[in-house]
Amino acid sequence: MYQALYRKWRPRSFDDVVGQGHITETLKRQVQAGRLTHAYLFTGTRGTGKTTCAKILARAVNCQNPQEGNPCNQCPACTGIENGSILDVVELDAASNNRVDDVRAMLEEAAYTPATVTKRVYIIDEVHMLSPQAFNALLQILEEPPEHLMFILATTELHKVPATIKSRCQQFAFKRIQAGEIAGRLNYVAAQEGIELTQEGAALIARLADGGMRDALSLLDQCVGAGGTVDQDRVFQVLGLAGNLQMVAMLEEIAAGNLAGALQRLHELYTGGKEMVALAGELSALMRDLLVVKSAPQGGVGLLTGGYDSATMNRLAQLFDVPRLVQMLSLVQKTAGELIHSANRRTDMELCLVMLCDPALDGNVHALTARVAKLEQQISSGEISIKPSSAAPIQPAAQKESQAPPPVQSVEPDGADSPPWEVSQTVVPLRTESRKTLQEKTKKEPRNELVEEKITTPTPPPTPMAADISHGEPGWPGWDVVCGQLKGVLSTGDYMFFSMPGMLTGRWDGTAVTLWATNQFVADLVSKPEISGAIAQTIAGHLGHRVAVHVQVGTAPAEEPPAPRPVTPAANGQPDALDAFLAAGHNNVTVES
Repeated sequence: MYQALYRKWRPRSFDDVVGQGHITETLKRQVQAGRLTHAYLFTGTRGTGKTTCAKILARAVNCQNPQEGNPCNQCPACTGIENGSILDVVELDAASNNRVDDVRAMLEEAAYTPATVTKRVYIIDEVHMLSPQAFNALLQILEEPPEHLMFILATTELHKVPATIKSRCQQFAFKRIQAGEIAGRLNYVAAQEGIELTQEGAALIARLADGGMRDALSLLDQCVGAGGTVDQDRVFQVLGLAGNLQMVAMLEEIAAGNLAGALQRLHELYTGGKEMVALAGELSALMRDLLVVKSAPQGGVGLLTGGYDSATMNRLAQLFDVPRLVQMLSLVQKTAGELIHSANRRTDMELCLVMLCDPALDGNVHALTARVAKLEQQISSGEISIKPSSAAPIQPAAQKESQAPPPVQSVEPDGADSPPWEVSQTVVPLRTESRKTLQEKTKKEPRNELVEEKITTPTPPPTPMAADISHGEPGWPGWDVVCGQLKGVLSTGDYMFFSMPGMLTGRWDGTAVTLWATNQFVADLVSKPEISGAIAQTIAGHLGHRVAVHVQVGTAPAEEPPAPRPVTPAANGQPDALDAFLAAGHNNVTVES
């Protein structure tokens, strides 16, 4: 009769146990020194050796000829325990014997001394399945056990075991076995059984076992049944992992932004019977492995879940960067959690693919980070060229004095949009034809009446540093000055585009401010209410009134320098004092009586 590989090659001594040396060495020393306790608690995931070590310990404490802490497996006690003829070593499954009556019956038998061996040993597997009443009954004997009694409890869910039980046991945590150790054991078993197993096939099975030796031997047994050499292709074919190739193809469609191809792959998997929850889980596992490969290319190989060869992983890793993988993984994880309660899981998975192919549709902060990272990569690689802004020519001082700014249009207060201190003021623009009228008015007024003239001196424009500084409005400080003041108002991520003249440029046409963005991504970012509002508020601090802010995609139009304003000479050939005052930029005079 054929015996499964995991049963045939189950370790018979502590030295044969793979990957749990921190536990087996301790148990061997306890057996040698005779310092055995009455209760042990073995915890860990499935297939890591909990029950195996429990059976080895049961034979070791009753062995008549122990070998350095290991059972000899030759004496009557060892052979009787191994074949089940000695009834003093009992193995119970708490999943099917979890009632309080089952525990009480066991405790009644435990009161009797063993007939043929030194200690009566009870191995209770999956002990967390016991009922609260059964745990209470077990606690009574754990507090004051007889000399001849030993309990070995095993569980995969330690958090379900009461603290009163854990505190009365010596606890040993079994860890997941490393893939390299599993592959070495598989090669040894294959050599003993005459199985043709390649190194790539053993490594793939070891990764698929997820740290469990029993699962690895079962997978090898399944692949051997198909006949032939056990390599990667055979493992993929026998274990039904051909769908992994569809996962790879779907991820390549996502990387290319091909939504139609991704939806077609989803349709093929759906019609083939693939559950959407399982699909999201497999896609999440693949993205997680890619993130590990991309983030830790040197030491992350042992952290992979398996299912994909190294060449495929390296090829896929070249298609994504870390921020993009974080965004994709967070989106798929969120979708996988919501699919359980979804009324139409296929539609939700299709929406997930839509947002995966176009990150602009995902409003998550991870999506924005991925888009910014991609934009920076395109700029650094030269895919997006930033044209340096041409500096405006600096005029000599003599030429500046001979030029005056163009006439200023009248600005009327607009109610709620105007600052409160300008509501009661009237701005009178001075033109050449109204100069005599103002002089005559000031001469006719009596000297005993107070005439108060408020001359509003605008802030002189800074030295032009770029071609985007306007000359049309005396109160317009220039786009560079506005960007400098926005640095302390906006966040670092939002201000990044304002610090690059090639990405964003401002123009003032006398009535509104137009922001010219190089692409739609920058335009959408600037169009946010909190950003456009901060821009409008900063400009209003210079102009004295609020203006509209528009955003367009394209290249900002070139600006022309203003025409010089002629200065009217006086009778003696010298410039008139008022003309010189206006030429200096003081062309807003506010009069209150």
